[in-house]
Amino acid sequence: MVEEVSIKKAMDAPLPSGPRPLQIVVAKDDHSFELNEEALTEVLCRDDVKDKKVVVVSVAGAFRKGKSFLLDFFLRFMRASGDGNPKGDEWLGDPSQDLDGFHWRGGTERDTMGILMWSEPFFRTLPTGEEVVVLLIDTQGAFDNQSTVKDCATVFALSTMVSSVQVYNLSQMIQENDLQHLQLFTEYGRLAMEEGGDTPFQGLHFLVRDWSYSYEFENGQHGGEQYLEKTLQTNDNQHEQLRGVREHIRSCFEEVSCFLMPHPGLKVATQKNFSGHLTDIDEEFKVQLQAFIPQLLGVDNLVIKKINGSKVTGSDLLEYFRAYMSIYSGEDLPEPKSMLEATAEANNMTAVNAGVETYRTEMAKVCGPETPFISPTDLEANHESIRERAISAFRSAKKMGSTAFCLSYQEKLSVQIDEEYARFVVANNNKNVFNAARTPATLVVLLIVTHLAGYIFETVYLSQLDYFVDCIWWISVLMICAWSYVRYSGQYREFGSWVDSFAFLVWEQVLCEIYAAVAQKVFGANIPWKALVKAKVE
Repeated sequence: MVEEVSIKKAMDAPLPSGPRPLQIVVAKDDHSFELNEEALTEVLCRDDVKDKKVVVVSVAGAFRKGKSFLLDFFLRFMRASGDGNPKGDEWLGDPSQDLDGFHWRGGTERDTMGILMWSEPFFRTLPTGEEVVVLLIDTQGAFDNQSTVKDCATVFALSTMVSSVQVYNLSQMIQENDLQHLQLFTEYGRLAMEEGGDTPFQGLHFLVRDWSYSYEFENGQHGGEQYLEKTLQTNDNQHEQLRGVREHIRSCFEEVSCFLMPHPGLKVATQKNFSGHLTDIDEEFKVQLQAFIPQLLGVDNLVIKKINGSKVTGSDLLEYFRAYMSIYSGEDLPEPKSMLEATAEANNMTAVNAGVETYRTEMAKVCGPETPFISPTDLEANHESIRERAISAFRSAKKMGSTAFCLSYQEKLSVQIDEEYARFVVANNNKNVFNAARTPATLVVLLIVTHLAGYIFETVYLSQLDYFVDCIWWISVLMICAWSYVRYSGQYREFGSWVDSFAFLVWEQVLCEIYAAVAQKVFGANIPWKALVKAKVE
């Protein structure tokens, strides 16, 4: 039988460039899992992805059941469809072409480890005109002879939590243990809805592979729906746990469907060197592929990832991955309540990030790299106004958790905004022409003053004072020369900073005081000259 993906790489191993599967969740030898944030960031934090809504399609299920084989047909469809839907069977490709993408092979040994994401995001424009990003995820197969029950449950749970559509890849029929995997999610869904949230999960598609009972339920979508209806029926003889899963599954997922996929053919199953040529695959399998995949990935059928009713962007998805990995990295499976808390944390954190981004964008219009210097008073007034709008946007965003819980994240938003404001203040001050020239201007003024003072002292025969101001004059000359060299060469920056500090001290404690005293004397005592002089350069 065709198997899944084969990539077990160290997280720090160099990866080739170009489209490829990236191991975003690493399965370690001690049966723990670790988020490969660098690989995930490579996809989700691209400039053309991070702010767009994402469609996340994942395939999960038992090992050696052809998940990666199927995903490579997903890739063919996405590559052929461009920004629309391909016509006919053209997207299936050249009949003699090898099937590549996610690595797969036949045999009895497992191949895929952890969770993988295809590095190439696919951009699609929905009928509404909104551009979204489609991401494809492959998962480690369950129930092999090396994985624990906890390993299998963790991979299935993680992929279900982050996907907008989970394809549950099963062999031959839906069995009771397949439904037991869903118990965790039905309990999570019950808690989430009790908190007043929306339906927690979106699409769950049972894909029954190697379906042999087409005389009872025909291949494809129609037969699958009939079979699913029968499978999810409840009766008094069922265990309470199994009956509960059946009763709640449809309420926890927005859409639950089933597709019956026939066997791809004996050549696929028995030829050691089978490489995916369409000529070796049974015709009925290809017919059903052409029905199933467009139904899942066609532009009209794409499902944007939502959490608590809010659409998720690429950068948001990274935050949810971090939150979920923090609870799934322990020795035991988390309780549904812990999953709900992790979702609430990530949900509030994405609202914080959105608020900070709103503040940063609006402030950049006032004090960005392309804007001139703005007075500190006006900058602060704009800061207060934009800060209030950002916090108001956070308050109005749909969030999970108690009022106190959300207020703690609002406080985090306030702290981050204040940090951003401090950076804008520094950037604005750097645009002040006088600030940039304050050090040389102060030292030049010091040269002029000491030169005049020396001339006066020499005239009245105060040689000691004349010698003192001459020393100050020469020190000022040396400081100007040294400061100029530091600015030109970029070396000895610590000394340059010391000269800047000295010049600021002279300006504030000496020159400002003298200027303010003279202005007060000449123009009147009611004007706060000292404060005005300092404000000009702050």
